[in-house]
Amino acid sequence: MSLETQTAPTPVFETEQDILSRAKRSAGRHKRNVWLLRLAILVAWLGLWELAGRFWIDPFFYSMPSKIWERLVEWFSTGTDFGTIWYQILVTVEEAVIGFVLGAVAGVICGVILGRSAYLAEVLAPFIKAANAMPRIVLAALFVIWFGLGLSSKVATVFVLVFFAVFFNAFTGAREVDRNLIDNARILGATRWQVLQSIVLPSATSWILSSLHVAFGFALIGAVVGEYTGAKAGMGFLIANAQGTFDTAGVYAGMLVIMIVALFAEWLIGSAERKLLRWRPQMSADDGRRDI
Repeated sequence: MSLETQTAPTPVFETEQDILSRAKRSAGRHKRNVWLLRLAILVAWLGLWELAGRFWIDPFFYSMPSKIWERLVEWFSTGTDFGTIWYQILVTVEEAVIGFVLGAVAGVICGVILGRSAYLAEVLAPFIKAANAMPRIVLAALFVIWFGLGLSSKVATVFVLVFFAVFFNAFTGAREVDRNLIDNARILGATRWQVLQSIVLPSATSWILSSLHVAFGFALIGAVVGEYTGAKAGMGFLIANAQGTFDTAGVYAGMLVIMIVALFAEWLIGSAERKLLRWRPQMSADDGRRDI
């Protein structure tokens, strides 16, 4: 009787390169699936809207994606009744960027100063809260009266919106600095300016940069609100004119253009944030999904 010898299977060990390749393919599949799902949601939403506009709802009041697309093609090919669409976009972006820069710089400076001075923060707290509680629409109307229909009134509106969005984050970031780090730096002979420059500002950077994402959205809102209140050009002015002429497609088209500008600005701010925070440990995609 012959005996059959059985050999144990040889274990297969993955190399580091194999593990990295598998993780890269998994991340690629996940990203592709996310974008496919987003595209499916967008197509389904626009398709249902188009069908509803053709068969169930009045397109005069709710418009349709096809009519919005026609209005966009008209604006970008032949222009608007008040000049080229690029000029309208440039006016709004100019107002938003100037107000955003001024408001962000002022918000960071004031937030860090008050965040490091408990006494000054206690004195000014009721005034800051009262100023933040003022209705922005009323302020926009006042700025038009004070500064006219030009650039200044829109920049002032944007400044107010951006300042408070950045201020409170900078204030919190300056307050959350590890006290032991500051005490150790002072024991080693660091001056107030050195502590601020080397410890406080780097520690508050994450708070400040996270506020900028929201702040630029507020900047565009402020520019549009200011133009809507009273202006000679800009996307807000274009939307207000479309509303006045019952051009629903024009209102949606203006909103879509502003949304695309906001997404582009968000991408720029996100790219700058990733470069400035390279030192921070990166959270893996699996960790992010577990948190959600």
